[in-house]
Amino acid sequence: MKISTKGRYALRLMLDLAAHKDDGFVALKDIAQRQNISKKYLEQIIPMLNSPELLQTNRGFQGGYKLAQSPDKYTVGMILRLTEGSLAPVACLAQTPNACERAGECPTLFIWEGLYKVIGDYLDSITLQDILDKQQEGYANSYVI
Repeated sequence: MKISTKGRYALRLMLDLAAHKDDGFVALKDIAQRQNISKKYLEQIIPMLNSPELLQTNRGFQGGYKLAQSPDKYTVGMILRLTEGSLAPVACLAQTPNACERAGECPTLFIWEGLYKVIGDYLDSITLQDILDKQQEGYANSYVI
């Protein structure tokens, strides 16, 4: 499994919104500038994330985006599934139930199912707030005398 640029940038976009949650609506151009990502590319990602449960939008002069919920409600897994689709390490696990004709006799299926579970559990255990906290912790530990 390889996470695409789209998935990584979506996570950075959401993390930027989480970091600026107290600033009201944040313009896409500001996120693009802070994250060093093309605004055009972010415009392609936003529709995947633009649902009332995830983002609030405001058009016009003071327009932009902001998180619909607190950063602790968004997991990395949630964001990556929206942008990447399934996080399954093999194609047969991308569908539920598994439609592979060999599923019943596949000697390696348990390996891929275990990996899929570990990936999902891990990514679902990390919230945007966790990332912000870890980032702050890094800043707190990097002082110079």
